[in-house]
Amino acid sequence: MTLMLASVTGPPEAEIALAHGADIIDLKDSTNGAFGAVSPETVRATAAAMREHRPLSAVSGEVPMEPDALLAAAGAMAQAGAEYVKVGLFPGARRMDCIRALSALARRAKLVGVVFADVDANQSLIPVMAESGFAAAMLDTARKGNGGLLAHKSIPELADFVDAARAKGLLAGLAGSLEAPDVPRLLLLAPDILGFRGGLCAAGDRTGSLDPAAIDEIRGLIPVDLRRMTRDRSAPGKVDYRLLAARGYSVDPRRDDNTDRVFVHDFVLPVRIGAYARERDKPQNVRFNIDLKVLRASHAPEHMRDVLSYDVITDSIRMIVAQEHIALVEMLAERIAAVVLTHPRVASATVRVEKLDVGPGAVGVEIVRERSAETAKVHHLFPVAAAESDPKAT
Repeated sequence: MTLMLASVTGPPEAEIALAHGADIIDLKDSTNGAFGAVSPETVRATAAAMREHRPLSAVSGEVPMEPDALLAAAGAMAQAGAEYVKVGLFPGARRMDCIRALSALARRAKLVGVVFADVDANQSLIPVMAESGFAAAMLDTARKGNGGLLAHKSIPELADFVDAARAKGLLAGLAGSLEAPDVPRLLLLAPDILGFRGGLCAAGDRTGSLDPAAIDEIRGLIPVDLRRMTRDRSAPGKVDYRLLAARGYSVDPRRDDNTDRVFVHDFVLPVRIGAYARERDKPQNVRFNIDLKVLRASHAPEHMRDVLSYDVITDSIRMIVAQEHIALVEMLAERIAAVVLTHPRVASATVRVEKLDVGPGAVGVEIVRERSAETAKVHHLFPVAAAESDPKAT
């Protein structure tokens, strides 16, 4: 499950974020750059106001990549009461030295190493973070006016980042001008943390005030994580689409009058596919046509949580084809059907997969797979658990 991190400027905003269900309160001076730090006094005041209701984190600021300077800045946040300290690992000749210098602080504070998708997000830093005792690795953006996280990294690239962090025993976080439509797409990757600031503010202005309605929209898209946030908590495993496809689905024809159709047509990607040895040399163009019968909600759609985004379909395809060479189009079609049918409101899936480079025409397969009536229920795509549940970390 995924925790929702809300970046706030001090005690008043922290109280708003808490009241509207944020899992982690993160202190940041949003008027002073992408990674501006608040004062230690603000950290202390916020910690006192929160009274340990949720984990408190704070950014160390945009500090030069000098070990002593970074250690002092991060140490000040920990000393003031931040349980988690987010350390910005900007490009610099001494970046590796800075990470290692923080190992002493990592024994008494939970450090989150933040790298930036738009300024050299080097994944080779992740093993060094793990060796130095960091608790988490997060991918963010440094230039907030230059597009969000998905403008700089594809879904498969983000999946690689999450996998790399998990492989080293670190929690994996994603942030960077995230908006409500990004949430269903990123939940496919099952990150431990999704971080927000601008998406929680009025008109998306990260330097403005928090907007309770915007917080509610984001919160409604992320299922509440009932587990405690600890370094040792078990992380969800990587999705194995081969096993998922092998499960099969019982056929349950249903009337069309209670379903809507969501579709993706003529979606073309280069794919490593084919049973011949020669087909392993380079990717082939493959066209996808996906038609889903989606159970109709009980009210007109008003929010992202009321719909099944077509981005979830295309992102699922990208993730599947990025994993490995696939021998058969039938195998690829089964994996796509399997993953889209995991979404609660999808009643049936028609998946057409065509190889386009084998001759003058296209060849492929079309399959139809349906869910059983017992598991296909009308409810929100990502339902929220009971409000009284307490996801507080310790």
